[in-house]
Amino acid sequence: MDLTQFKALSFDCYGTLIDWESGMVAALTPLTDRAGRELTRNRILEAHAFHESDQQAITPGKLYRDVLAIVFKRLAEEWGVPVTHEDCVAYGRSVRDWPAFPDTAEALRYLKQHYKLVILSNVDNESFSFSNARLGVAFDAVVTAEDVGAYKPSDRNFEVMLHRLGRGLGGVAIRKEDILHTAESLFHDHKPANRFGLASCWIYRRHADEGFGATMDPGETPRYDVRFTSMADFAEAHRRQVSA
Repeated sequence: MDLTQFKALSFDCYGTLIDWESGMVAALTPLTDRAGRELTRNRILEAHAFHESDQQAITPGKLYRDVLAIVFKRLAEEWGVPVTHEDCVAYGRSVRDWPAFPDTAEALRYLKQHYKLVILSNVDNESFSFSNARLGVAFDAVVTAEDVGAYKPSDRNFEVMLHRLGRGLGGVAIRKEDILHTAESLFHDHKPANRFGLASCWIYRRHADEGFGATMDPGETPRYDVRFTSMADFAEAHRRQVSA
C-alpha cells in the first residue's frame, strides 16, 4: 500500500498508542491478588473485555472512567472479592497511569510531519488528557466516546468523526478516502471501518500473544489494507516510501 496517498491518520488510542493491557493488569493487582484463584494475564484481560463491552452497550452515554468503575465492581463479584465504592472509583481513574508503548511518541512525532493526526477513542476527555501528555504530539482532532455519547464499535463514533473531518482540519479538506484508520482492535475499529469503506492499518500489538486480550473476539476477521506489529514499523515503512 502507498502510505503517502493519505492526508490523515485516525487512531484508536488504547491498545494502539497506549499500552492499556499493561495498565489494566497493574491497576487490577489489588483485586487479582485477593481473588483466591489462578488468574493468568489473558484470563484477566478477557474477563475485563467482556464486562467493559457489555457495560458500554448498556450505558453508552456513561463516561469511560465511570464504566471502568462498574467493570471493577463486576470483576470483583465474578471473582468473589469484596470491594468498596472507593476501590471502584480509583480503578476508573487509573487510565491516567496507563503507559504509552515505548515506540509511540517517536513514531507520532515523525508522522505528524506528514499527516493530520486524529484520535477516535472510547474514552472520556479528562482521562485522555493524561494519555495525551504521554503521547508527545498535539492531535489535529480528538473525538471521544464522551463527545459522541456512544462507544465503538458503534457506527455513531465513525459517523461523527467523518462528519467533523469533512469540514476540514486547519484549512485542509479531509474526505473519507484521505483517511487511513490505524488501530489494534479488530472488534472496535476494523469491523466498523469496513462498514464505512475506510482504508485501515492494523497495528498488531498482540502478535506474540494468544487471543484478543482486552478486546472482544471479532468473529470473522475483518479486512485491513496493511499490517504492522508496532508504530515504529509503520513510521519506518513510511520513511522508506518517501525516500524511494
